[in-house]
Amino acid sequence: MMRIAILGVGSIGGVLLGALADTDAEMVAVARGTTASELSEIGLVMHTPEGSIEVVPPEDFASFDSAAGPVPESIHGTCAAAILCGKADSTPVLVQLAEDVLSPEGVAISVQNGLGHAEALAHRLGRSRVLGGSITHAAWRDGEGSVHWAGRGAIRLGWLDGGAPSGAATELLATLEAAGLAPVWSEDMQRVVWIKLLVNVAINPVCSIAGVRNGALLEVPDLWEQALAAMQEAAVVAEASGVDLGDLVIEDYLRQVAGATAGNRCSMLQDVMAGRKTEIDELCGAVVSQGESVGVPTPRNAMLHALVRGIQISPHLD
Repeated sequence: MMRIAILGVGSIGGVLLGALADTDAEMVAVARGTTASELSEIGLVMHTPEGSIEVVPPEDFASFDSAAGPVPESIHGTCAAAILCGKADSTPVLVQLAEDVLSPEGVAISVQNGLGHAEALAHRLGRSRVLGGSITHAAWRDGEGSVHWAGRGAIRLGWLDGGAPSGAATELLATLEAAGLAPVWSEDMQRVVWIKLLVNVAINPVCSIAGVRNGALLEVPDLWEQALAAMQEAAVVAEASGVDLGDLVIEDYLRQVAGATAGNRCSMLQDVMAGRKTEIDELCGAVVSQGESVGVPTPRNAMLHALVRGIQISPHLD
């Protein structure tokens, strides 16, 4: 039996916890504050893409509040895999948690937005214990703490330097498959992570500024034009950085993702609506920063970056 820790149980972390709880894996949920309390007292409530409601009772998984103290002895060093799902600005804390919960042979994978998370894990754990990851399942969390799995996608994962799955990665791949999470093994995770970033800089800021669900990009030509331009600009940065995007057709791929997640509120819009800090620095901000380092202008991403940052601080300006 494989023990898997979900580090950060927001919308995506909730989907992973709920889906994996239906397998023979032993689950550990790591959250903080209200979310941690709800998990330990009530469990997890998840609305599936098919419309059913699944309840995972608290006795079906171990959990602890990462803000309340160190990792409990019963969990420390016992997990074969740790999946980082928290916000990008929490990566340093999540990396430490991964090191604490993993067994010596355990592997860590980040499915967070943005760049650099796998490298942060590798710096602490070594590259041989780190998987790159990208997830396209759509999810959101309502005000009552329930997780809504809004659309099925896939999880792409692979070693940072390529190669076939082995050890704990093989078992994790099989467990993700058993959970219905559609894992896909990749030999080029740099490409996978960048493609996810391209989609994120297209959908997240535009939908957040306009206050619309993803599908509106396909319905409102002006929004589509802005999203596509940001994605195309980021693709130029990727290629200038040595990333081989291969046969990716930018417009077709954006249309596909927006259609598949049409009813979803993107994570950045959820953050804006809740008055939380967004991940705009790790998305458009990362493109702007990387563009500067490779000599590629990024005016569209810079504009979106500035506008979302303005929305973030607007409640504090009277």
